[in-house]
Amino acid sequence: MSKNEGRSLDVSAKTVDEAIEEGLAQLSLAREQVDIEIISEGRRGVFGLGAEEAHVRLTPRQPQTVKSAPKAAETTPAEKKKTPEPEAISEKVSSPTSKETLPSNKGTQPVAAEPEEDVEAIAREYLSELLKLMGINKAEIDSRIATDLVEADEEPPLVLNISGHDLGILIGRRSETLRALQYMLRLMVSKRLTSWQPVVVDVESYRVRRRSSLRRIANKMAERAIASRKRVVLEAMPAYERRLIHVALKDHPAVYTRSIGSDDNRKVTIIPK
Repeated sequence: MSKNEGRSLDVSAKTVDEAIEEGLAQLSLAREQVDIEIISEGRRGVFGLGAEEAHVRLTPRQPQTVKSAPKAAETTPAEKKKTPEPEAISEKVSSPTSKETLPSNKGTQPVAAEPEEDVEAIAREYLSELLKLMGINKAEIDSRIATDLVEADEEPPLVLNISGHDLGILIGRRSETLRALQYMLRLMVSKRLTSWQPVVVDVESYRVRRRSSLRRIANKMAERAIASRKRVVLEAMPAYERRLIHVALKDHPAVYTRSIGSDDNRKVTIIPK
């Protein structure tokens, strides 16, 4: 192979197509960026005798003429026979992608994205099943966004409130049953949605009433600690309720709080400053 006039590249190969591909690889150009001249189509020969290689000449086009189509007069009959037009090559190469990105002629509609699942609907469904398994069949479930269960700067949670008759069994001692029920529901919903969902379960608005009660207890015990100048130790509480006591008194000017004990026996202590 040799170069002519410092720009053109002559290439030899078994076939015209192979010679063209070899030349394009050497020039690092696409097929539509060169003018192709077939010098010799070559011959196959008989049983390998008399075979001749094909010879082609590739000339890079000037930048301003890269996109222009070759003139009819410059295209030899042999080139028309052996080399497809640039437009035809482009169509063949891009056709697999076109099948993937364009709608078919048969009117096939694109697959619609699945709608995001409704956390509230899923939580209600699972909670209803849990209640049935517990033998509670006549309870009603209401849902709401509970701004009255968080502080002003906190995100209000989704609350499912269970109402009915004789539902004290769902609360249990120190709200242990209610917390277990809530934990189970959160696990089920979070597994379904593959993300943690802090759904809150309430029974006859017990959490709202308990929250108000704990605030009153915190203020009352703070006054007792101030009057006696002694620390006051409250009863053991779950973490959620201890936090409510700490939050209620965090800005109190005369007392501060600490938790003592371990595990289920942790208690809040109110200490005079």
